[in-house]
Amino acid sequence: MTDIVALDLLGRAMHAISLDGKNVRTLVDGLDRMPDGVVVDQLRGHIYWTNMGTPDAPPAPGVEPEFFSRNGSIERVDLDGGNRTTIVPIGGFTTGKQLTADFEGGRLYWCDREGMQVLTCDLHGDDLRPLVITGQGDIDARIPRNWCVGICLDLDRRLLYWTQKGEAKGGDGRIFRAPLDLPAGADPAARTDIELLWENLPEPIDLELYGVGDLVWTDRGAAPNGNALYEAQIQPNVGTPRIISSGYREAIGVTGFDTRFYVSDLGGTIRLVDVGTGTDTDLVRIGSPLTGIALADL
Repeated sequence: MTDIVALDLLGRAMHAISLDGKNVRTLVDGLDRMPDGVVVDQLRGHIYWTNMGTPDAPPAPGVEPEFFSRNGSIERVDLDGGNRTTIVPIGGFTTGKQLTADFEGGRLYWCDREGMQVLTCDLHGDDLRPLVITGQGDIDARIPRNWCVGICLDLDRRLLYWTQKGEAKGGDGRIFRAPLDLPAGADPAARTDIELLWENLPEPIDLELYGVGDLVWTDRGAAPNGNALYEAQIQPNVGTPRIISSGYREAIGVTGFDTRFYVSDLGGTIRLVDVGTGTDTDLVRIGSPLTGIALADL
């Protein structure tokens, strides 16, 4: 049976939620390192997630903290929540955000926000290396324009997509695309093959591919253009972004299949958005800030 796997910040837990929203159970508790991105390896029976780590200052209630020292990590459990294992140890990077994978190729991919990088490693946490570096040093790390947050892969075309969110509610968000495979000897801090798809976005966060040539993403910017779910064509041409759902309380995670998308927010809600039928409704309210979500057959 397919469930939604959701990361709960204040509850410090990973939940499994039925697709009708009626059943919620905790798979893993004790997640005390600010979990953010999650991806499911159905074939091997694993769930991976990133940890932001411990913020430098406590956030306001219901607000995701920003600015972390280098204390991010990646963990893994079995589909039943057992055998919890650290894959990338604390301090392996700065701030773990959205996580995705090429499971056939045996690699994880994620964004490191204050680390200003797009990173990859194998499924054991080895061969950790950057694919994109958008800034370096403490001064650059304080500039939200450099912060990489959301990520998704087009494995058929070997393309990488990611967001750089910009200042909170600042209208300086951008979405980029580049070849997934970094050429041998190329400098990830000086890539010449990066394409800027859109700029001046409210505050783009997590990404998901949709169909054969579209992208959807969550946006935490100010209303009326922010706190929304966006969609835009990316193949064969790059189209103009449009809002397909709005009214979120700090939209974060997105996952889905066919025409159905599930969107989480820091208000503790998961919403079902079906662009085929026009359905746009709250599916479940956890009552605690939610970050990354993914689908899993548990």
